[in-house]
Parts: sequence; structure tokens; C-alpha cells
Amino acid sequence: MSDDNQSTIPPSFIALFVEPGRTKPSATREHIYARYDLCEDLANLLTEQATNKLWELGITETDVLERIHQGLGDDEIGLAAAEAQWVILRLAEILGWQEMVPPSQGQPGA
Repeated sequence: MSDDNQSTIPPSFIALFVEPGRTKPSATREHIYARYDLCEDLANLLTEQATNKLWELGITETDVLERIHQGLGDDEIGLAAAEAQWVILRLAEILGWQEMVPPSQGQPGA
């Protein structure tokens, strides 16, 4: 990662790499940035699919998020469970569906 990169990684994503009882991430800045870039891109790419499923299937926003979350759990996707959860929270944030996510789950942009 170059030092001129202007992207700011939200603390909620960095927290995915901080082990309990620790204050510093267990991964390098480059690794965290690469994973963040992947997860942020994935959340943005899923917006169209999520809105289409909402209307096509006539299901609730919560159901859409749950179905997408199940798909992200596929080993072939290559996301850790915490990353998949973050993608769902970020997707809900982008779509304005935050009320569909339990408050205890936190928000990705925080």
C-alpha cells in the first residue's frame, strides 16, 4: 500500500483484526487495507442484487440481508466470518436498511 493512499479504513473494520485484550491489529496495514478494499467493493457490488431480490421475491430487507449473508459464508468466497458480517452491515448502511440490523451488531462506518 502506498503512503499516498487517501482511503480511510473505518475503525469497525480495523477492529476485525484486533484480538480480544489487545489494542493493535494482528495483521499488517497492507493486509487490512487489501481486505477492506475487497469487502467495501463487495458491499457496493451487492447493492443492486439486494434491491432486485427485495422486489423480485417480495421479501423483507431483513430476509434479503440474511440470504446474502448465507451466500457470503461459502468457502469459495474467501471471506472470514467477521468480514462477511461486516459486508452485510455495510450493505445495510449503503441501502439505508440499518434498522434491519440488530443494534448489538454495530455499524461498519463507525
